[in-house]
Amino acid sequence: MDSFLDYEECIQDSPAFRLCVYLLMQVMKLCGKMVESGQAYNTANQHFLAGLAEFSTYHKRDSVIMNCMSQFIQGLQEMINFHTVLFDQTQRAINQQLSNLLTQFIPQLGETRKEFVRIGEDLETAAVKNAQVYRHKVTDAERASHLLLATRKCHQHFALDYCLQVNSFLYCLFQVFSYFHAQYTFFHQGFDLLRDLEPTMKSMAAQLAQLSTECTAKRKDLENTHLLVQQRDASGEPILSSCPDGGETIQGYLFKRSRRKNKTWKRCWFSIKDNQLVYTKSHKEEPVSLFDDLRLCAVKSLDSIDRRFSFELVSVKKCCALQADSEELKQAWISAVQGSIDMAYRERVESQQPQSPSDPQPGQPPQRPAALVVALQSPGNHRCCDCSEEEPRWASVNLGITMCIECSGIHRSLGVHLSKVRSLTLDSWDPEQLKLLCGLGNDVINGIYESRCAAEGRVKPSAGSPRPEKETWIKEKYVEKRFVKDASSPETRRQLYQAAFQGDLVTMASALAQGAEVNWSHAEEEGRTALIGSTFGGSLSACEFLLQNGANVNYRDQRGQGALHTAATWGHTG
Repeated sequence: MDSFLDYEECIQDSPAFRLCVYLLMQVMKLCGKMVESGQAYNTANQHFLAGLAEFSTYHKRDSVIMNCMSQFIQGLQEMINFHTVLFDQTQRAINQQLSNLLTQFIPQLGETRKEFVRIGEDLETAAVKNAQVYRHKVTDAERASHLLLATRKCHQHFALDYCLQVNSFLYCLFQVFSYFHAQYTFFHQGFDLLRDLEPTMKSMAAQLAQLSTECTAKRKDLENTHLLVQQRDASGEPILSSCPDGGETIQGYLFKRSRRKNKTWKRCWFSIKDNQLVYTKSHKEEPVSLFDDLRLCAVKSLDSIDRRFSFELVSVKKCCALQADSEELKQAWISAVQGSIDMAYRERVESQQPQSPSDPQPGQPPQRPAALVVALQSPGNHRCCDCSEEEPRWASVNLGITMCIECSGIHRSLGVHLSKVRSLTLDSWDPEQLKLLCGLGNDVINGIYESRCAAEGRVKPSAGSPRPEKETWIKEKYVEKRFVKDASSPETRRQLYQAAFQGDLVTMASALAQGAEVNWSHAEEEGRTALIGSTFGGSLSACEFLLQNGANVNYRDQRGQGALHTAATWGHTG
């Protein structure tokens, strides 16, 4: 085999030798670019697999899609691993070795060449001196001959070493062979992998064929309903999904008013999930919980702002204004939120009943919570005040009535300024609050708020009436007070003050229903309010009733005395 470089070319550092070095550098650069491109390809493949994995989680309920995706991802991941090994071997076999060649061998070869040139000059000098010795100078001639011989031998040995270093570039061929061996290993491993996956691929093909058939059938069904889709309201309809217990949840786009000073409105995707109202601004963001517990909220229409189709969710900590795209969507959202609130309360009751420590023994009657027992003692409290459903489990503290769970949800939507709803089985009750339920009760309150039903020709809804009918009835009864007897304002205010002084809860409730102002000050009684008057009489129930209905405990009369000061002065501190 011919030498990698000719001996004479190496000695002379000819252009041919320099061209060889240049080509080696080009090979090294091209190999580096190839490895970089391969690594970029691997990175892109890895991102692609990550996208497939994330996409497959969206279809985790479909076992066929999940199985196919997992097999594909696993196989492609193995191929990426093979590529990684191939590029690593290429980097070490060619790029690193050629780099070592150009950074270590070539500089060493340059030093060797300089030394070789110097010895060549010494040989030429020795030859000149040997030729210049005269014949009659035998000693000088012998000395010059020995110097020439020694220099020639040194030059020959150094020339051989120089040539051997130059021809060490032959190991490049070995590195190219190593690269081809890495390619062989890569394709062999890929072949083995695909051969092992062949049975799985055939099974997947059969599953995909079945899935394709099902998709074709679904596509035909969608084409048959295309006309119905075209006839839908242009404003869109809420997307409802049935719950296991027959309830409904709603999801869709709403405008949300910002709580900042500029009060901007942003369109977000809302849904009700796990007794929470959550929303997201973009598919790239995680859902944010707007209200963590809907049981602590009330929902109502928002008519005090200029934007149409608005409603509001109110809790103890905050309130949030939302806007739908149409009146139908607004009512659907209000009904769905209120239904979720009612369902959450119902689920809590059902979940706590088996765990109650007071579960009855076989043959014994069930034990009721103390608050429920006391509340049901008042006449009419064993039925819902608004629809007459049996066994009510909820009550309005400020009205002094009991109600069913569905009517309690409607009462909560009215706002706490009209009705303060609490559970008779889940919430704690103060003795004075229970006295309100006993002192007033459903019969008394219905006698006040339904006194003109017959004259109006209005029929009270029953337990089986639909929710919208009950909602209309409750709003007419407590918000509009349509069935309450009319009375003059000055008269009702004096009645409220006098009844508070006497501790007459029934007259107080009647006066408030007829429009008496709870914080009205009686000028003839030194500017005292009904709350201050109740402290003179010493009725804790009257004080509790007024406080539950918005009485201002900090109001002071003309003498600068408030309700607490008056109670302490007269010794009515409980």
